[in-house]
Amino acid sequence: MLQTIVNAWKIADLRKKIIFTALIVLVFRIGSAIPVPFTDIGESGIISDPNAGTFMNYLAMMTGDAFTYGTIFAMSITPYINSSIIMQLLAVAIPALERLQKEGEEGRKKIASITRFVTIGLGLLQSTAYYFYLRSQGYLVESAQGKGFASVFAAFVIILCFTAGTALIMWLGERINEKGIGNGISIILFAGIVSRIPTLAATLFGSTGYFSHGGPYYFLSPLVAIILVLMIAFIVWMDNSERRIPVQYAKRVVGRKMYGGQSTHIPIKVNMSGVMPVIFASSILSLPPTIEMFVGTKIKEGGFWDGFFGIFSYEHWAYSIIYFVFIIAFAYFYASIQYNPIEMSKNIRDNGGSIPGIRPGEPTSRYIGKVINRLTLLGALLLSVVALFPILFSQITTFFLNMWQEGAAMNVSLGGTSIIILVGVALETVKQLESQMMMRHYKGFLD
Repeated sequence: MLQTIVNAWKIADLRKKIIFTALIVLVFRIGSAIPVPFTDIGESGIISDPNAGTFMNYLAMMTGDAFTYGTIFAMSITPYINSSIIMQLLAVAIPALERLQKEGEEGRKKIASITRFVTIGLGLLQSTAYYFYLRSQGYLVESAQGKGFASVFAAFVIILCFTAGTALIMWLGERINEKGIGNGISIILFAGIVSRIPTLAATLFGSTGYFSHGGPYYFLSPLVAIILVLMIAFIVWMDNSERRIPVQYAKRVVGRKMYGGQSTHIPIKVNMSGVMPVIFASSILSLPPTIEMFVGTKIKEGGFWDGFFGIFSYEHWAYSIIYFVFIIAFAYFYASIQYNPIEMSKNIRDNGGSIPGIRPGEPTSRYIGKVINRLTLLGALLLSVVALFPILFSQITTFFLNMWQEGAAMNVSLGGTSIIILVGVALETVKQLESQMMMRHYKGFLD
């Protein structure tokens, strides 16, 4: 990976793209440190608040701590991710959107435009919810906590700043797509998660970290570090695994030349949908806690709604089950968008090819569909293991730590979702660099 980056740096065009991407990331990190007017969260952030559950940790992870300190990029890219999910789901249900998807570049531009408007709408909704949470917890300056014009004006400014931050991040991501390297949204997510690694190291091995607490922490802190490295290696192996469907092309004579007669294969990745099912599942599960921000003070303790919203807490046993089901469902949904067995079978037949032992036409499409379904299930199960393992590990360690000392816990901010995003984005960006270097070094028949 490092060698690929070094080689890309030697090419002037790619070097400009890398520098441009780095500057965009720098703008994102600067914006993540600028607090919104009328807020007074403090140095410790909202994660230290006992009322801020693990949902806050999830948002802090997705935003690179911008959410924790109420900065202008507090909403980060999550509204855009949610709007993309909504648009992809609606494209299946609404024929007009489905037709737009099939219209090529013009159709994609129209869908992208609609997605931007949906992003702003969701950003406004989430910003409003975040404002009410900050107000209920006393994280605003005194003039904004009261009533009257000053309070209304402060609310308007706070919500507008958060929403504008969402729009600016979306614009920055699109600029990376146009002039930088990699997928802009993924790069911004990557930058936010990487910014938390020093905090993770300090949490584990700092002067006041878990390792300094003694007892079981002497064993658990190094164990967490080893598990993180093993998870990265596992994700890399999973991402590079593929199933190759063999294809044999028949010989055919065109004029005086003979074509075909060669054997090739169709590579289908085991993790064909990448990190998207995990991001989609996490984003959907973040919606109920967002709604809870609006009505949190009105929920009766021990009532139905208190129990309902409690399900979407990491500590609840039902959360892991729902998370698992969503990952499987979104993996199949994403695979159905990416691969069309009937179209693949038609392309193979039109080019004079066939899968050995499988008749052309419908039998071939059924065979390809069966292979894709099995690989989708396997890839989704592997993703689920990575995504759910940190949650289960945290619950198990908390149980045994409580046996040693009442109230002891071990909360590691870098979970399975963030590791999958980190590795997936890194591999995807390096592959894009390699493909662009190959295009620039390719010597055609005119050379």
